[in-house]
Amino acid sequence: MNAQSSAVRHSLVLTSADAFREHAGSTALSLAEALSVSITVAAWLAKRGIVDPSVAARFLEPKLAELSPPDAMVDRKAAAQRIAHALRNGEHICVFGDYDCDGMTAAAVMTEVLTAFGGRVTAFVASRFEGGYGVSAAAVDRVLACSARLLVTCDCGSSDHESLARLRAHGVDVVVIDHHLVPAEPLPALAFLNPHRPECGFPYKGLASCGLALSVAAALRAELGRAYDLRPLLDLVAVGTIADVAPLTGDNRALVRAGLKVLERAERPGLRALMDLAGIERGVPLTGQDIAFRIAPRLNAPGRLGSPEPALRLLLERNPDRARELAAEIEQASLERRAVQDRMIEEALSEVDACGYARADAIVLGREGWNHGIVGIVAGRLADRFGRPVIVVGFSDGRGRGSVRGPRGFPLYDALADASHTTLRFGGHQAAAGLEVELARLEELRTAFAAAVARRSLKPRTDAPDLDGVSFLSPDEDPARVLDDLTRLEPCGEGNPSPEMVVRGKVLMARAVTGGHLKLELELGARGHRISGFGVAMGHMAEGLAAEVVVSGALRRDTYRGGGAVELKIARFWPDLCE
Repeated sequence: MNAQSSAVRHSLVLTSADAFREHAGSTALSLAEALSVSITVAAWLAKRGIVDPSVAARFLEPKLAELSPPDAMVDRKAAAQRIAHALRNGEHICVFGDYDCDGMTAAAVMTEVLTAFGGRVTAFVASRFEGGYGVSAAAVDRVLACSARLLVTCDCGSSDHESLARLRAHGVDVVVIDHHLVPAEPLPALAFLNPHRPECGFPYKGLASCGLALSVAAALRAELGRAYDLRPLLDLVAVGTIADVAPLTGDNRALVRAGLKVLERAERPGLRALMDLAGIERGVPLTGQDIAFRIAPRLNAPGRLGSPEPALRLLLERNPDRARELAAEIEQASLERRAVQDRMIEEALSEVDACGYARADAIVLGREGWNHGIVGIVAGRLADRFGRPVIVVGFSDGRGRGSVRGPRGFPLYDALADASHTTLRFGGHQAAAGLEVELARLEELRTAFAAAVARRSLKPRTDAPDLDGVSFLSPDEDPARVLDDLTRLEPCGEGNPSPEMVVRGKVLMARAVTGGHLKLELELGARGHRISGFGVAMGHMAEGLAAEVVVSGALRRDTYRGGGAVELKIARFWPDLCE
């Protein structure tokens, strides 16, 4: 047993209330008292470095009134003035978003606001299959065909110098709203809102494009001197921010927390219809995971197979009947996407195994006929499985589009930039990137990217438990109370992980249930609190469990038993901690 596991084993052996309080520490005890929260959650806050009671209180109850002042955002006022001019003069405005959730929700925000202010607006989004990412030549053609005088880009444009110059030559002004990394060359746009611009003084750099679009909407409202409630748009901001894996800290935390409340009310017909198909119960508090795994993948599905336009139309649709029709269309696309995805993952794993790529510094795969709308999912799965940066490319007629994913914290954009001489085009940010490459240069890309990864520090993969991400359930605290307090940590996700709860309990019942799953009943500590456990595909373990076990996973409501019952969705057993 290594030293880390030994320390955890020691802490878990201390199962009495007094021993747990000693393990939690005086800081956690003080926080629990000051905030009126469970010691379990207070200990998690302290572990995350949130130890000042006033800071912790603001973290648990983030307020929109405490958002960063936007005045230092470069070009925000210029953007509002130009858009206001277009509205006052009846100019035709095009809103163009990227094909992912952030781009679509940002485009929906801008379209709703401009329409509410009486604008003549045409909204559309990029297509992976017709032009690809960003303001492509095909996108420019569509804008020019609309005879628009103003284009507002959402979640793209930072690297599209050639396309923006072409629009300017045709008399079209461009306002770029984007959060991707900024090239050194000046952008030929009338206004360029991006917190990553070196000269931008806006203090919070983590806004996704949908959050930036909301800020532009607020500036436009002020410029026009109009009353307009922006809060109903926060459901879109919540979806786009979480889907884009933006950090759920600072301003984003306040925006998304408020957005989840708007989403729970389900006043937007399109999202309500989609949530119904996703099996999301009405009246139940939503979490970041609900968006990340149940809403966002569905919205992204049409664009992975063909045109993403149905998803944008769904977000903007106000007729409930039409919204349900669009949601059904999107649900069908989601089912088709899963089938294609499963086949591609199987083929990719076979190639990794056959070629021995699992031992390489980076994995680069490409194949003619692979759907380049799904390569990002495949790359993400491989990165999770092998713990190293991955590029997956789908080729058509010798030219391919690919996605880059990697372990948390690895600078993917920098590594890809080092290998960019092998690509036709690339862009993105450190957590995810994309590229275009010719099939003839795939091997060259594989070599260059692996070398770029090798030059950077890649944390060695280990199967040892990540103790930074776990929290210990106090044996004397009611699990229902702890679960209530855990909901105050939401939204959880990037930058604000949800704790993996470690529980030690006496096994009262263990049995395999339908589907090969495991059902447990545990008794915790001296007070006899009970908690059920559910382990997916763990039914085979029911017969051999010890009288006492240590398990970890996610706490959730036990909807089967109801009331205040709590269930642990088991992620893993820690057998060495039960010796």
